[in-house]
Amino acid sequence: MESRKQAKFISFLQEDLTIPAADISLALRRVEQTPSLLPMVLWQYGLVTLTQLNQIFDWLDVASSI
Repeated sequence: MESRKQAKFISFLQEDLTIPAADISLALRRVEQTPSLLPMVLWQYGLVTLTQLNQIFDWLDVASSI
């Protein structure tokens, strides 16, 4: 994920889904080599709900079409 898009994505996670920065940092450390797995890692670690995971995928879908 390019750095500008990733910054927007992290902003979405923090501001819209109110995921704490520490939780996002934990997940980012787990996906350093494969940033596209971030949504799944957040879910696996119980840091987002299934509803939030769907919102994340919706956001990524819209962001990729821009």
